[in-house]
Amino acid sequence: MTTNILSSLNKNNKLVIGLISGTSKDGIDAALVKLTGSGVDTKIELLKFICTPYNVEVRERLDNLLPSCTVQEISDLNFLIGEAFADAALVAANEAGFNIGEVDLIGSHGQTVFHNPPSRRDGIPSTLQIGETSVIAERTGVTTVGDFRTRDMACGGEGAPLVPYFDFLLLSEKNKVKIAQNIGGIGNATVVTENIEDVIAFDTGPGNMLMDRVISIATEGREGFDKDGKLASQGVIQSDLLYKLIMDPYFSLPPPKSTGEELFGKEMGLKLFSKVKNGDIKLPDLLLTLVAFTVETIALSYERFIFPKWDVSEIVFSGGGCKNPVLMENLMDRLHGFKCSTTDNYGIPSEVKEAVAFAVLANELVSGNKTNMPRVTGANSWVPMGKIVLGR
Repeated sequence: MTTNILSSLNKNNKLVIGLISGTSKDGIDAALVKLTGSGVDTKIELLKFICTPYNVEVRERLDNLLPSCTVQEISDLNFLIGEAFADAALVAANEAGFNIGEVDLIGSHGQTVFHNPPSRRDGIPSTLQIGETSVIAERTGVTTVGDFRTRDMACGGEGAPLVPYFDFLLLSEKNKVKIAQNIGGIGNATVVTENIEDVIAFDTGPGNMLMDRVISIATEGREGFDKDGKLASQGVIQSDLLYKLIMDPYFSLPPPKSTGEELFGKEMGLKLFSKVKNGDIKLPDLLLTLVAFTVETIALSYERFIFPKWDVSEIVFSGGGCKNPVLMENLMDRLHGFKCSTTDNYGIPSEVKEAVAFAVLANELVSGNKTNMPRVTGANSWVPMGKIVLGR
């Protein structure tokens, strides 16, 4: 039986499901793709994409998990989220018209609950993603790859960003340099060059995370984001607050670097919303200031760390932030003069990219390839990323 499972992973053509829930914690993205080959010559065909929201219980548990929680709470959530990820994979296969038994592989990033990279210089570098891969493999019967970040961190790396390998596969072009800018809960930029050895990437700072957190607090959890940026569009940027936010030491750190909930999550969201609660600032003004914060930190990252070294031909956006017209309009104004597009122009819808990336990374692991990109993460060497749980 084990021999049969392993031989199925050696197929040149595979059906693979990629799963991820980002730092916004709003739900699970699942992408079913057909992958042909591996390495830089991989051919990718998207067959189905779904997003399934977390149920109320799981969302509330996640929102209240940090900064203080019990070991049992983390253990319980690890299994609960594993069940939710398994359900998402089953639904994706079914809606695409496939029996789950026809799927060869699942790649699951899981749900990040803690990430302390070396660049923070705060205690022992470590990371924790939950969503038990054994539960996913057992419920679906499909061999599952997860826990992608830990091997890179064990090798001295940041454990993030993880998607630049996929960015290279999707966007590399001879004699051109592009920026792949994802705007999820956190923003991250990949400098895609024609040679994989020259690629760099880093987290630019908050993407949607702080905006979403403030809306969630303001509505007591009834709303998870500012739909179409409607509230922010009624606001006025508070320059003094924006300046204070931009002065955070993270933005002056050179790459490699990564960040997340620990710096731009719940604690900062509560602190910022207290200004609304105390009457110091109106909610629309705070939201538009946070839009400007995301815009400025992206642009400043380019000006400090990318434009002095590369002649950029195009900036390609992806992630949920692409659906916020106020954010994108402000970004286009700030980046005036640059050709800007989204991954839709390259055959991958902007909201789908990261789920597809983890399908690709899972395929790379079972194909024996190393994908952490030391120049991106600061790791000591190239290493394979992920842990394999065999299916039935």
